[in-house]
Amino acid sequence: MSERYAVYFTPPRDSALRRLAGQWLGYDPHDGALPRSADAFGLDRGIVEDVTGTPRVYGFHATLKPPFRLARGHDESALHEAVATLARQFRTFPMPYLGLSRLGGFLALLPEAPEPRLDDIAGACVERLDRFRAAPHPEDLARRRATGLSARQEALLQRWGYPYVFDEFRFHMTLTRALDEAEHARVAPILAQALEPVLARPLAFDALSLMRQRTAREPFTEIARLPLS
Repeated sequence: MSERYAVYFTPPRDSALRRLAGQWLGYDPHDGALPRSADAFGLDRGIVEDVTGTPRVYGFHATLKPPFRLARGHDESALHEAVATLARQFRTFPMPYLGLSRLGGFLALLPEAPEPRLDDIAGACVERLDRFRAAPHPEDLARRRATGLSARQEALLQRWGYPYVFDEFRFHMTLTRALDEAEHARVAPILAQALEPVLARPLAFDALSLMRQRTAREPFTEIARLPLS
C-alpha cells in the first residue's frame, strides 16, 4: 500500500497567510491546484514553480506527525477519530509571530519566540498516534540516512520512523526547496516582502489537520481540520 497519512498544522482556510502561501506554492491541500500569473510574486513563473516543486507536494503546513503508512488492522476512520480525540485534549492558543528564515538551505517560516506548546502537541501526535504507523520501508530509512544523521537522530528513526521528533523537532512551515546562494539572494527578499503584511496578523493554533497522500505521485490532501478545545 502506497497510501500515506500525516498530521499537520495548517492555518484556517480563510486566513491571509494560507491564501498567500497557497498562491506561492500553486497548491492548497483543500482546494487543489491554484493558478499563477506569468510573473508570480515578481519572479518568472518558471522560477517559482521550480523552487516550490518539493513543498508543493505537501502543501503549506508544519509537520506534527510525519507521513506514515497505516499499520495492519487500522483504517482511516479510526485514525480520524483518534486525531479528533487528541485535538480536543489541547486548548487553542495564540501562535508566536512567524518570520522567514533559512533552514537547512530552504526557506521556511519559523516562530520568532519559543512556544513549548508547539513541542508538546507535536510530541503527543508522534507518541499517541504511533499505533497507527506501519514500519517504514527499507528505502524510506535509506533515504533518511542519506542526509547524514546523528546518533540521536538514528535512534529516533529506528524507534519512531522519523529522525526529527521530540528533542530534534523544530516547528517550521516550508516554502521552497533547498536553494543555492544565488537562488536565495534572488528569492528571499521578494518572498519576505510579500509575506510581511500577512505575518503581522495574529494566528492561532486551533486545529490538527489530518492529511492523506493516495500515491507517491499525488500531493497530500487535507481530510479535515480537527479543532482543539
